[in-house]
Amino acid sequence: MDSTIRDLVPKHKHDIETAEKLNQYSIEEIRSIVPALLEWLQDANWPVAYPVKLYLAKHVKHIQDEILEVFKTDDALWKYWVLLLLGKGIDDERLIDEIKRIAVAPTNSEKEEEVDQMARELITEKGWV
Repeated sequence: MDSTIRDLVPKHKHDIETAEKLNQYSIEEIRSIVPALLEWLQDANWPVAYPVKLYLAKHVKHIQDEILEVFKTDDALWKYWVLLLLGKGIDDERLIDEIKRIAVAPTNSEKEEEVDQMARELITEKGWV
């Protein structure tokens, strides 16, 4: 991985300056760091989550494989934030199927973190019924 691109991954939750540099690059140029960037959405209360979200939200259609990997984890809170922050741009059938699964058959942790509720709201809003 190009060290210049690797340097675009924020180093800490207040590293907004680094996150804002993402806007100088295309999604193709930073594809290798998308999984690391998605990790910064594990808690939307982190200051750096906002600029990362702004960048990734413009490119949701191009990062749906990486988003699917988030949904394969057991981190319900991370799923919640990804649904909230990036869900409106999702159009991949595999992701839609997973969101529907969360809405109707959530795990205990998905229920506890209200991911199922977020999934139902998104399904209704997008008309995926």
